[in-house]
Amino acid sequence: MYGPLRSPSRRTVLAGAGVAAAAVVLPPASTAAAAGAVADTSVQAHRWRTASIGGTGFVTGVLFHPRVKGLAYARTDIGGAYRWERTTSRWVPLLDHIGWDDWNLTGVEAMAVDAAHPDRLFLALGTYSQPSAGTGAVLRSEDRGATWARTDLNVRLGANEDGRGTGERLLVDPRDSDTLWLGTRHDGLLKSTDRGSTWAAADFPATPSASGQGITFLAAAERVLYAGWGDGGDAGLYQYTGGRWQTVAGQPSGDAAKIPVRSAYDIGARDLYVTYANTPGPNNQTTGSVHRLNTVTGAWTEVTPVPPGGTTADGSADTFGYGGVAVDARRPGTVVVSTNNRWADVDTLFRSTDRGRTWVSLKDSAVLDVTETPYLNWGEKAKFGWWIQTVGIDPYDSRHIVYGTGATLFSTCDLVHWAPQIRGLEESAVTFLLSPPTGKAHLLSGLGDIGVMYHDSLTSSPSLGMATNPVFGSATGLAQAALKPSYTVRTGWSSGKNGASSTDGGRTWTPFAAQPEIASAAPGPIAVGADGATLLWSFVHWDGTKYPAHRSTDGGATWTEVSSFPKGGVPVADPADPTRFYVYDTDTGTVSASTDSGASFTARATGLPSGDSQFRIAAAPGRSGDLWLSAKSNGLYRSRDGGVTFTKVSSASASYALGFGKAAPGARYPALYLVGSTETITAVYRSDDEGARWTRINDDAHQWGWTGAAVTGDPRIHGRVYLSTNGRGIQYADPE
Repeated sequence: MYGPLRSPSRRTVLAGAGVAAAAVVLPPASTAAAAGAVADTSVQAHRWRTASIGGTGFVTGVLFHPRVKGLAYARTDIGGAYRWERTTSRWVPLLDHIGWDDWNLTGVEAMAVDAAHPDRLFLALGTYSQPSAGTGAVLRSEDRGATWARTDLNVRLGANEDGRGTGERLLVDPRDSDTLWLGTRHDGLLKSTDRGSTWAAADFPATPSASGQGITFLAAAERVLYAGWGDGGDAGLYQYTGGRWQTVAGQPSGDAAKIPVRSAYDIGARDLYVTYANTPGPNNQTTGSVHRLNTVTGAWTEVTPVPPGGTTADGSADTFGYGGVAVDARRPGTVVVSTNNRWADVDTLFRSTDRGRTWVSLKDSAVLDVTETPYLNWGEKAKFGWWIQTVGIDPYDSRHIVYGTGATLFSTCDLVHWAPQIRGLEESAVTFLLSPPTGKAHLLSGLGDIGVMYHDSLTSSPSLGMATNPVFGSATGLAQAALKPSYTVRTGWSSGKNGASSTDGGRTWTPFAAQPEIASAAPGPIAVGADGATLLWSFVHWDGTKYPAHRSTDGGATWTEVSSFPKGGVPVADPADPTRFYVYDTDTGTVSASTDSGASFTARATGLPSGDSQFRIAAAPGRSGDLWLSAKSNGLYRSRDGGVTFTKVSSASASYALGFGKAAPGARYPALYLVGSTETITAVYRSDDEGARWTRINDDAHQWGWTGAAVTGDPRIHGRVYLSTNGRGIQYADPE
């Protein structure tokens, strides 16, 4: 994704609850309504859809099929893979079936197609290479990703780590369609001779390291194979000849050619183009180059369009690397390359029609149209791109070029006019969901990297784009005054202004007049009292360091430290009583409460599950002191007395996120929405009887990996649910 690495361990979550002296957790109550004495689970079909924003994440690879007109695939760092559907002009998600336990497989390290068998598709999956993330897997399909067969690997991949824009690391051998090669980061080269069903280590002369990049790409020049290697002194290009791999003679050296990033083969000119940078990217690249290898003569030629290291018009250092590269299958000698990490002068595509002798920057004549995805204006003006590490030229249309950025896929059909080609592809990591009881928008969302959105439509990108004044990177808090829902507040990462309020339900915003000094370094979650009179802001640095919370009673003009509030806790406002706030201290397993509008907090229930910052409290709308505590695999708890006591809800064996929606017809209590388990399956559930019985509302085809950040119902539509994902945007559903 565009921004810091993201995983389920870095989620900002909700919380809340409390009222008088300390109490221990009670055993389950005897009534089913209070405790859910029996795990009675049914299933109800729902129609699941993705709320439209338009990309919002790092598209790390795009691949046109060489033999099928209009067939293309895209991969992302945490949000799965997609197939382009030419008839509908939309991307079709291919990995929504990935379940909770396999969340690490939602990141796509590499993809490959078989030129001789157009319906075959192969994906190498694995988001992180840390031991806690689990090993990777290879999926193989005979029907363009409609169905899959899976082989688990004994190595780890890193689709959301540095180097995720290199590739492709997966290759179907052009000499034998049953043979596949897979380059790994830390475990050398793997080979399969049964079309990806089994894998074994293959000899490769370079030695992998625990911190290196290993094989950065695999490519075929007709029947000859090439591999890029990105580790230390062994870095460079390798060729498979005579049944063994060996370094290619005469290849470039130096910092600008330190790591081979990508390659493309021009069959008409018999040229292999290779892009290089001093780091794998997308971060930290400061220099790079482009070189051409004539595969017949073995001659190398440097064809770098613009050497990095100059200065821009305002005197800034123009540092960058080179990333994507593609050749025109219809016009030998025509090649396109991308810069990467060029922040001073903005990244561009360079195009050459004479084998790299001369180049034209396509950015210089580009006319951008982002009216379909207004958030790309970033509060100012749309950029041609950043983090461009993949580019593709349609083999059936030389003027149709696409390239991926940290937020979208841009496309042109005339080399001048560019617009996102992104319908259907949604990759945001969602941290907050809020469904107002009134107003035009049924949904507000807080997102990683792109702040807060006001969803005036669910089927088109929010017309106002990102929330501005100020623009945030990642949102860290989003709350609404329960008795005055037009008043909304948000917090997040920004430069100097980290909090803002709205008086029109999140449509427009005004920055807080002041903020605590720590807010810039550690903006955390925020709560607003039911009447909008009190703000309570908690502070947590991205590294986990916790700081004292602060309180404002004048809309953010002045702030006072609240020493009795547990540092780093997530504040929750009582939805019916403006004087009450709650917080769950996950370090000690204690719920504390305030009855003086957040000025002071007193411990109430103790002995609750502890040790995980993602435990959270939710307060039932319209009721004072009715609290629900999600403690992940420890289960679900409820308090009816403002957090003095909690009862374990036995119908739910695990609870990761809980939300509320409009009550069912004839019911008096809001519908409950749960991401958790009622028996052994982690899924999405609804209860219309206070948790006595649960109905599963997603299915095995709609799981989206990890979905534990937020879930909420719609207070105006019974059965409507909004669900966060960690890379597949916002999912929403209605009963069928």
